[in-house]
Amino acid sequence: MSKQPLKHTGMLVRFILRQDRLRIPIWIIALVLITFSTAISFSDLYQNQEERQAIAQTMRNPAMTAMVGHSGGLDNYTNGAMMAHQMLLFSAIAVAIMSILLVARHTRSEEEDGQLEMIRALPVGRLSNLSATILVVSGTNVLLAIIVGFGLYSLGIESLDLEGSFLYGAVLGATGIFFAAATAIFAQLSENSRGTIGLSFAVLGLAYFIRAIGDVGNATLSWFSPLGIVLKAEVYVHNYWMPIILVITLAILLLVLAFYLNSIRDLDAGFLPAKPGKVHASPFLQSPIGLALRIQRTGLIAWAIGLFLLGASYGSVLGDLESFFKDVEMMEALITPVEGFTLTEQFIPMLMTVIAMFCTVPALLVVFKLKGEEKKNYTEHILSRAVSRSRTMGSYFIISIVTSIVMLLLAVLGLWFSSVVVMEDAISFSTIFKAAMVYLPAIWTMIGLAVFLVGFRPTNTSITWLYFIYSFIVVYLGALLQFPDWLRNLSPYGHIPQLPVEEMDFMAVSVLLIIAIVLSIFGFITYNKRDILG
Repeated sequence: MSKQPLKHTGMLVRFILRQDRLRIPIWIIALVLITFSTAISFSDLYQNQEERQAIAQTMRNPAMTAMVGHSGGLDNYTNGAMMAHQMLLFSAIAVAIMSILLVARHTRSEEEDGQLEMIRALPVGRLSNLSATILVVSGTNVLLAIIVGFGLYSLGIESLDLEGSFLYGAVLGATGIFFAAATAIFAQLSENSRGTIGLSFAVLGLAYFIRAIGDVGNATLSWFSPLGIVLKAEVYVHNYWMPIILVITLAILLLVLAFYLNSIRDLDAGFLPAKPGKVHASPFLQSPIGLALRIQRTGLIAWAIGLFLLGASYGSVLGDLESFFKDVEMMEALITPVEGFTLTEQFIPMLMTVIAMFCTVPALLVVFKLKGEEKKNYTEHILSRAVSRSRTMGSYFIISIVTSIVMLLLAVLGLWFSSVVVMEDAISFSTIFKAAMVYLPAIWTMIGLAVFLVGFRPTNTSITWLYFIYSFIVVYLGALLQFPDWLRNLSPYGHIPQLPVEEMDFMAVSVLLIIAIVLSIFGFITYNKRDILG
């Protein structure tokens, strides 16, 4: 290792770019295509100011503010103001996820796999790997910002001016750089990639939660969240650049701290103390399901807390919805009153769709953990003993199914507890419970697809995430963008009955269950026949 701390950083930058020659372009292309297609869809759907002001009225309710953020442009809801209000926050979260995964992959993951030890055996600087990673990820965010900025302006859509378009891109880039810096710190604090990613996602979830509370009730609180700060830019409305400068400044401070921690840390060590393990493992830990649950325990606890808080944040705004619906004629036009149900009860299925999709993510992560353990040759140690492949995969499969039920139940409890506090005539727990649990067959279908791909073709498991993103877009944004029904029907979430407003559709739910079972069975069969990776 060289005594010059940054020696051969440029060479490592080229090495990382070589490794991510497909991953980074796919992220950029996907984000750019979604951004551009949404901008074009908005301009086609709402062709005059009256139509845009009508949809602006629906955006004034607290639930929508908590979901997409506050906007100062609702009084003059131009195409640009609408685009920034409804898409910028979710696009920024996607960019943050990209940055977290890229930084964790090239820092703690490579260190955990022993690759960094091989690199440091060469004449490279102590800080070269971290600096190369930050340069690549920051460069990716800058490139994304420029492409989005130029692209949105070149679409020629009214009110998408040059400054606003570049500010839109700058918000995405600044958010990505901030979370890249935060992940760089967690890579020094944690002893493994699982902890690094878990802590980074926990900060992202906390940032979203603080912003949601601040945007609904206390604007000052939003300044304590990076997601809340970037939304203060008021893109296409006032075009404030100061929030972007503030977030970039915070990111630089975090990077300085990350480089300092990296300079004083031993290889494979972390600053967060790790408790020594017990001398003898418990009988439960010696079983495949006990081991699988133990290695994912921290992540599952973080997801459980996050989903309970997510449900509570949605439930906290239900008390204001009924009066809001009565004051806004447009909402009554959008949500056709159904005899026997309040307007708030009719709003519950919309919330449950989002919550169910969030609950799908940890369940899928459990299944894909089996593939991750297999790539690191950890699975070989289990399969070399008297443990069958079916029992190994079955352990992850059972944990995934239980995770989906527990996560959904926690989100329901959070929503119901907070709704009881804020509503005079609270919705019954059984109503919310049924509206949520009916989504389990859709979640299990996604789990079945994940099991099938892990068993049949583990190198293509990313298909599951692409299908999940597709489902999120067509189900969550389908009504807003007026997608045709057949696109929604391609997603398992599109076949779930909207309880309590609609009648229970046992046929649709049964078909989804059969699909989930068939996919899972094929996954187990192929997992028993194929070669183990590693």
